[in-house]
Amino acid sequence: MVTEKIVHIAGKRKESIARATVQEGKGVVRINSVPLEIYTPTAARLKIRESLMVASDMVDLSKLDISVNSNGGGVMGQAEAIACALARALVKWADNDQMLNKYLEYDRTLIAGDARQTEVHKPSQSSKGPRHRTQKSYR
Repeated sequence: MVTEKIVHIAGKRKESIARATVQEGKGVVRINSVPLEIYTPTAARLKIRESLMVASDMVDLSKLDISVNSNGGGVMGQAEAIACALARALVKWADNDQMLNKYLEYDRTLIAGDARQTEVHKPSQSSKGPRHRTQKSYR
């Protein structure tokens, strides 16, 4: 019985969640069913491509199909969540400590994530921000 190797891992950034699936295939990378080559905006595409470039000399990406679904948050938050999910999935796929160390050297947040969260808005200042106060007038 032949079982196909599939890795399914999630990555998070702020309010964004990305779920990446890596399996053997023809080298297609799709983000929300859109090929990476035409994914917009360009800055997000470059951020996503970073995590693939780090792994390119250790894993043959032309033999892997990568599918990522992301939702929540903004465009760059999603891009960073996607990059994180891809890095984690490729490390698990390769099962290689050398690749893990390479990612940690390049950018630790690709593997460990970024734990920072936005500050909670305080009562009676809902739309202006967590520390905004009403303006005081002396006249």
